[in-house]
Amino acid sequence: MITPESHPQRLRVAHLNPNAPTTFHLRPDEGVREALAAELGLDALTRLDFRGTLRAHGTDSWLLTATLAARVTQPCVITLKPVRTDISEPVRIQFSPHVAAPEGDEIEMPDETLEPLGNFIDLTAIMVEALSLALPAYPRAEGASLPQAAAADDDAAGDTRRPFAGLDKLLGGKDRES
Repeated sequence: MITPESHPQRLRVAHLNPNAPTTFHLRPDEGVREALAAELGLDALTRLDFRGTLRAHGTDSWLLTATLAARVTQPCVITLKPVRTDISEPVRIQFSPHVAAPEGDEIEMPDETLEPLGNFIDLTAIMVEALSLALPAYPRAEGASLPQAAAADDDAAGDTRRPFAGLDKLLGGKDRES
């Protein structure tokens, strides 16, 4: 598991300058990338770059704008061949003290770019979350496709059954011809 101790990039909010943007550039080394690839179920994570700025937004909020760039290798969902994907994603998050931290097992956040403001802003956690959200859910190797189920298509086209045709007779107890 990637922890802030293994890649310390936590910014204490009280130490941030509200009059000037704080720039950051995270480029984890090979060991951290390998650990992160194992955690996310990737075959490889050969490049990971997270850079941007954090600046005051309004009187009590902070706005993070960044770009995540990565090169990942995942197994194809059909053939299991390695599929390499280049990722380039913009990241925008506003940290506000007026947002309550979510509670419970299943939560729904109304705005995914709005986060509660705590004592720290953990850039590593933001980078890992952005990467996990940007990963292709079903990577496919070039030319890979599922085999066609011709028999299932033929059955569906010729299916003229009417499963509820006699339901009104059963519910009413008799034919409704009156």
